[in-house]
Amino acid sequence: MANNAKELTPAEAKGLRTAKELEGHLAWLDTLTSAALGVLAIASGIYTYLGVSSLLEDTGAMSFFAAVAYSIAVSVGIFVFWSYMLRLLPSMRSTAGLLGLGASMLLGSLGIIAMSSWLNAAALAGSAAVEQHLANTVRDYQAALEKAHEIALSGQALGREVQRAREAFEALAQQERVGELSGTAGEGAVFRVLTQKTKELRNLEKQIAEQQPLIDIAFDDGLEILGRMRALTVAPGPVDQRSVAFSEESVRLAGVIENLNQSSVASLVASAAGDLPASVVLPELDGRSTEIREAQSSTISSVLNALDQRSQTLRRAADKVLEIEPPQETAYNPISSADAVIKYAGSFVPAWAGAVAIDLLPAVLVFVVAVAQASIRRGRDGLGIEDTLTLADLKAAINAMKEVEASMGAADAELLRRVSGSDAAASEKLDSKS
Repeated sequence: MANNAKELTPAEAKGLRTAKELEGHLAWLDTLTSAALGVLAIASGIYTYLGVSSLLEDTGAMSFFAAVAYSIAVSVGIFVFWSYMLRLLPSMRSTAGLLGLGASMLLGSLGIIAMSSWLNAAALAGSAAVEQHLANTVRDYQAALEKAHEIALSGQALGREVQRAREAFEALAQQERVGELSGTAGEGAVFRVLTQKTKELRNLEKQIAEQQPLIDIAFDDGLEILGRMRALTVAPGPVDQRSVAFSEESVRLAGVIENLNQSSVASLVASAAGDLPASVVLPELDGRSTEIREAQSSTISSVLNALDQRSQTLRRAADKVLEIEPPQETAYNPISSADAVIKYAGSFVPAWAGAVAIDLLPAVLVFVVAVAQASIRRGRDGLGIEDTLTLADLKAAINAMKEVEASMGAADAELLRRVSGSDAAASEKLDSKS
């Protein structure tokens, strides 16, 4: 009989050996794959349960069963999805099949991240993320408190401008008393105008000074509240309970900041500066002669000009304070651990990496199996069945042939027996007739 099997080239023989070796490895590893997928799916389900539990406000039996049902659904979904991918994608030979299953795997991976990975991250780093939210809120409140205090102190600085204006008019009043302004000594009309403005400025100066203790007390209260809020940020115990106390302190601090915002005297100074020249009550000129009365009138006009200039100076100083941008309104918004992990994801990259890896690690296995299957196919391409048979395959084929031959021999013997039996019966029937 002619031998039709062609002789393998060294490259073909090497590729065939590699393919057979990889098949052996995959056959052994296949016994571990299902168990590995099950462990990963269960682990992901446990962390998903912890993440879901942190989102549910109710702690009753219904919430417990809802969290358990969701985590079981996630575990089953992950196990079934990756089992499909491990079996089907490496076996695809066509480009269309690879692209289709690749797109399906990508879509499924996104779905797994959406339904599980972020909850896993919440379980891994949820408390730390909420604490960071508290710390950031404290920082925002501190900035708002310091800004409000700065504006209030800037308003208090206007007291020096008011003091200088008051001292200037006091000096003019003393000069008028000795006759250095209008030329007539005494406390006449010019003196009364200067005294009137001096009293107004002294009252304004007093109001500004009275605000300083209130500002100091409010700022000290704010710093004390900030200290308690910082302590709550790092205190031991469940972060949910600390968040409740933190929220109460934040309401108190918001009130302190509002009081500081209202403590600024800039608007008061601006209003008083506008009224300074407009509220002058001109007294009756009391000079004994026309020359003296004309000198008093001229001096009063000069005083009014000085008042107008001082008024503009005070108004500009007050406007600069009023133009300072007030602190942004800060409010503490409670946040769940899952939302905190998403909001501060950049600060918890390791937790996110672990949460995603536990769900998407089977994708690496899919690619490994796909590469191995592709290598096996390359090693077998172009070879006939007679070239790829192993000794075990040949023995199995021989045994199968023997079983087939034995079955065919038994069938032939049974058929012969039946034929012989029918012939003997026919002979007996002919003999009886004869």
